[in-house]
Amino acid sequence: HLIITAVSTMHFKPQTTLYKTDDELEMTMVCHRPEGLEQLEAQTNFTKQELQILYRGFKNECPSGVVNEETFKHIYAQFFPHGDASMYAHYLFSAFDTANNGSIKFKDFVMGLSILLRGTLREKLEWTFHLYDINRDGYINREEMTEIVRAIYDMMGKYTYPALKGDVPQQHVDAFFQKMDKNKDGVVTLEEFIVACQEDETMMRSMQLFENVM
Repeated sequence: HLIITAVSTMHFKPQTTLYKTDDELEMTMVCHRPEGLEQLEAQTNFTKQELQILYRGFKNECPSGVVNEETFKHIYAQFFPHGDASMYAHYLFSAFDTANNGSIKFKDFVMGLSILLRGTLREKLEWTFHLYDINRDGYINREEMTEIVRAIYDMMGKYTYPALKGDVPQQHVDAFFQKMDKNKDGVVTLEEFIVACQEDETMMRSMQLFENVM
């Protein structure tokens, strides 16, 4: 449950102080211009108005139009002041940085957000799998999952539940693999991940946190 619900923090609410009124994303003052509004509307599950609000929040935090990892960590840490979110933010940044070039453009941000908030269940699970597959080899192994789970516990800090006693992160990983590694080969494939999540009622309830966050 902890493994899946932690990803719900991905809504990364932008600051929504609105400037002026109904212009087309106010793209003129950034160094990197995102895709046109109509194209982004067609490529995502957001409306024109939602894209405008998201872009203004994005530009307010990132005037250059791109986010590097350090800026992303700084922004994300504000949501978890009682823990250390830096490592989880690192993995999150990598998942958004689909081009693997060390920066997140508005299109990268909004495409990922569209999946997490408005995508189909399979799309959300595929994105989550991609987050956990740190080395991008198409499998999740115990070491990768342990790193992610420890990062989640570090991020939650004193509000971690259950309380961090002993090697709780490893216990979560062991439970994860018991449910998902059906053929007991030590790794979890995308299909094993999806099937297990769909079969597990607790995980399915956790996935509902992705919906209606906007």
